[in-house]
Amino acid sequence: MAAPAAAPVRSLSGIGGTDSARVMICDDSAVIRGAVARMLEADPQVRVVARVANGRQAIEEVRRAPGQVDVVVLDIEMPVLDGMAALPVLLRADPGLRVIMASTLTTRGADIAMHALRLGAADYVPKPAVAAIADDSFRRELLAKVKGLARLRRNVARPGLAPPALRPAGRQAPLLLAVGSSTGGPQALFTLVRGLGARLPVPVVLTQHMPATFTPILAEHLTRLGGMPCAEARDGEWLEPGKIVLAPGDRHLLVEGTAGALRARLSSDPPENYCRPAVDPMLRSAATACGGRVLMVMLTGMGHDGLAGTRQLVAAGGTAVAQDEATSVVWGMPGAIAQAGLCHQVLPLPDIAPKVLDILRPARA
Repeated sequence: MAAPAAAPVRSLSGIGGTDSARVMICDDSAVIRGAVARMLEADPQVRVVARVANGRQAIEEVRRAPGQVDVVVLDIEMPVLDGMAALPVLLRADPGLRVIMASTLTTRGADIAMHALRLGAADYVPKPAVAAIADDSFRRELLAKVKGLARLRRNVARPGLAPPALRPAGRQAPLLLAVGSSTGGPQALFTLVRGLGARLPVPVVLTQHMPATFTPILAEHLTRLGGMPCAEARDGEWLEPGKIVLAPGDRHLLVEGTAGALRARLSSDPPENYCRPAVDPMLRSAATACGGRVLMVMLTGMGHDGLAGTRQLVAAGGTAVAQDEATSVVWGMPGAIAQAGLCHQVLPLPDIAPKVLDILRPARA
C-alpha cells in the first residue's frame, strides 16, 4: 500500500551551484523514496535535493526554484497527480530539466514509458519490486542515467581524453545497417530513426539492451515515428531494405545468409558482456554474412558491448560511426570503439543520420 503524501525533504530555494548531480525523487511510496535516495547518495557525485510524493508537489518545487534540479526520477502511477500528467508541466516550468520515468515491468508500464519519451522524458528505468530495489543492476543503471543526464543538462564535457583517431570508410557500399545502443538508447534511437526517413536502401538490424517486456513496445513506438517500420525479429525471416528488425529481449539477434539474401536468426546462447541481447554477436554474424559490407552505428550505452564485434567488422572492411561524448548519456559503448581507433566518424547525435544517408548513397545507384 502506498504511503501517505509527504512534504519534500527540503525546499529547493537557496540551493547553490554544485558539481554533484542534483536529483528530485517523486514517488508516492515513502519506502521507495528512502531506498532510492540512500542508493543515489551513496555516490559522492549525486545529491538528492528533494523527495516528494506526487506530481503536484514536484511541480511546486520546480516552480519555486527553477534550474535547481538537474534530474527528476518520476514515478508513473501516483495519487493527486500522476507522472504522465506532471511530465509536460515540469518541462514547461524548466525546459532544461531531465526526467527519468520509473516504470513497472509490465506491458502497460512499458507502453507508458515509451510514450513519455516521445513527449520529452529523457529516459526511463524499469522499476523493480520494493524487495529488489537495492539490486545492483538497478543501482548501476539508475546512477549512470542520473549522472549522465545531469552532465547533459549542464552541457559539461569530461576532459582528459585525446580525440579519437578516425579511419576511412569501407570501400564497398554497405549491404546492411547495424545499430547498437544501451543506456539512454531509446531517446537516441528516436532521433536516429526520424532522421533516416522511410526509404533506406538496405535492411536495418538493431540491438538495444532492454527487458523482454519492453522490446515489442519500443518497436511499436519506432514505427509510430512515421519512417521505417520496426518489429521484433522472427527467427528465419528475410531482411528487407527499409525495415528495422529489433532483437527481442532475452534473445541474441544474428544475421545469416549472403549478399542480397540475408535473414535473421535468434539465439538463446549465454549472455555476452552480461547482456542478452548483446551487440557483439549481431556484429560478428553480420560481418560474416555480408563479407564485411556493413555500416554500424554505436549509440549511447554503458560498458563495452560491441567493441569486439566492431573490431571484427572493421577488419573485414566495414564502417563504424559512433555517437560523441557530448551528446551521449553514457559514453561507454561508443567511447570504447572510438578510443580503439575503429571509427570512421564520431558525431553528435543529430549528425549521425545525415552521415549514414551519405555513406549509403552509393547503395542507391
